Amino acid sequence: MSGYAGVLDQKNTLVPALYSIIQDPDSELLEPVCHQLFELYRSSEDCLRRFTLQFLPELLWVYLRRDRHSSGCIEALLLGIYNLEIVDKDGNGKLFSFLIPSLSKPSIYHEPSSLGSMALTEGALCQHDLIRVIYSGLHPQRETFTAQNRFEVLCFLMLCYNSLVVYMPHSSHRAVCRMSSRLCVSGFPRQQLKAWTTPCMRVLLEPQFMVQMLAAVYHAIYNGEWDAGREALDDILYRAQLELYSEPLLLGNAMKSSLPGSAPDGSQGRKVLQVEVTSSIRRISRCTITAASIRRLCWKREGEVNASHTLGPADLTNTGPLSWITAAPFSFMPLDRVSKPVPLQSSKTVTRVRRIVE
Repeated sequence: MSGYAGVLDQKNTLVPALYSIIQDPDSELLEPVCHQLFELYRSSEDCLRRFTLQFLPELLWVYLRRDRHSSGCIEALLLGIYNLEIVDKDGNGKLFSFLIPSLSKPSIYHEPSSLGSMALTEGALCQHDLIRVIYSGLHPQRETFTAQNRFEVLCFLMLCYNSLVVYMPHSSHRAVCRMSSRLCVSGFPRQQLKAWTTPCMRVLLEPQFMVQMLAAVYHAIYNGEWDAGREALDDILYRAQLELYSEPLLLGNAMKSSLPGSAPDGSQGRKVLQVEVTSSIRRISRCTITAASIRRLCWKREGEVNASHTLGPADLTNTGPLSWITAAPFSFMPLDRVSKPVPLQSSKTVTRVRRIVE
């Protein structure tokens, strides 16, 4: 299967042919194609699963714009992908979560500010300050689409697509921009300004589905689809304003405000999201600070003090300008009896201090 996955990526004419079959409403090959795509997706190879998932935007557009009864094979494919994704290998429900990184640990974006915020030991406190956030999970299985669960399933499918969007080819990025524009302006006056004039009915959209479309479009904008991505972003904002959807409006306007005036590396360039990796600065020593090392340090200091007390006056005698320091055994004065230094406020005070010292 792994060799077959490599062969699929090398066939340049296969993907355009599959797109043409999916877009043709009267094609007799649509049903066997959907069946084969589902068989590829249920395999254990990640490359084959991503190969099927790259057609998801076009499948969603065709399913939503056509009559529901004439898209039975596409509906079965979408439900099959959904039911496979909501469970793990053992058949248990999956929880989709992520970890919020701790600022006390270094990353490519920052260095820890101080030693106090870092973990003392790597093993005991490796999970310190890590917070796991669950953003999706425990979805029920669906056997058919209804008006109540349709966009719940479609939102989850777009979430799966966005989790693997970095692996998608340029054709899939163009498809997601095309799907977003057409779904948002179909049946509205703005459709007359588009190059495609195919009459389409107005498609009902929900705000969560539009948020997932924005996430996919944002990645496409910075990965070779600058013009198509910005057009899709404007169309999504246009539809969100008409529907008064707050979440797509908030996210879409934030995305639009953050965009530069022109494509950073050209409209066909990739890797325009630049991340400057900071140099790693070692702020602590290589020796791990543990309780045992602290105890050894305390014992070492106590041993030095005891050794100084056992030495006699004859051993401490010395000649030279500093002989007065070792003329008598060491004595320790309590901290509460230590007098405070005299503030030097004038020349007279300095003279008095010098006389006292002499």
